[in-house]
Formats: sequence, C-alpha cells, structure tokens
Amino acid sequence: MNFRAKTVKESMVETIHVIRPADLNDAGRLFGGILMQWIDEVAGVVAKRHSQMNVTTASIDNLQFLHGVFQRDLIVIIGKVTYVGNTSMEVKVETYVENTDGERALVNRAFLTEVGLGPDNKPAFLPRLILDSEEDREEWERAALRRKMRSQQRKEGFHFYS
Repeated sequence: MNFRAKTVKESMVETIHVIRPADLNDAGRLFGGILMQWIDEVAGVVAKRHSQMNVTTASIDNLQFLHGVFQRDLIVIIGKVTYVGNTSMEVKVETYVENTDGERALVNRAFLTEVGLGPDNKPAFLPRLILDSEEDREEWERAALRRKMRSQQRKEGFHFYS
C-alpha cells in the first residue's frame, strides 16, 4: 500500500457535461438526482486518487441547489480533498454553469465524506494531505469545523432515520 502524502492538486478532478434532453425533468431543468450522481462520482474519483484504494461515500452534507440548469447548458464539476482523517476524508465538490465567455456561476456546493477501504473492505488508513497554499490551509480549517459539527450532531442523536 502506498501511503505517500499527496497535495490537494494531485487528486483534484474536473468534469464537464453538456445538458441533454434525457437529463431534464418535466420542468425543463436538470434532474437533481443526475447532478447528485455526477457529484458522487467526482468525489469518488477524487478520493480514489488521493487514497489509491477503493472508497465509499459515507455522507453528503450541504447539498444545495442555487439555481436551475437547462438544456444545452455546460456544467463544470470540480472536486478536491479538503480534509483527511485516519480512515475518512472530506471532498468538496462545486458545480458551475459555464457560459460561452468561459464565465462560471456556482450552481451547487456539496461536501462528501469518503471512507478508504482496505482489501478486506474495512476502513483503512489514508495518506496525509499536503497543504501547499493558504487556500488549502483555510479549506482544511473549515473542513475541520464541519467535521466537529458532524461529530457533535451524532453525539446529540441528530439523524434522519429511526
């Protein structure tokens, strides 16, 4: 197993999708579920690149749709690791609509917790994350706060299942 620490840039992923009729709901907007699938796929690839092992999505936080996406829109989905613990990591995924000038407008920002899986399909230790820039360090600090809040919510029994 390769436990070499990696930079944020080494595992960053950017995908582009042209919105087609099959991607639309009855209101002529992108199905939220399709975007959620693409977000989950991007986060999984980011996590796999960082960990060099199989991963699984443990949770998705803060999945908000800021505005609609329509047929022929070009969307760009960017994912990057923001925090690494022992066996789990946070991946931030942002979705943008890109216009013909190349300008991007944020459509969605989501934070996914990905767990590295060893050969036995059990959580495995992850390589550390190298923070190269001030932006990387700020992202790490914000992710650490989100991790703490998720932990507190679990302690308080805050969940949506019974």
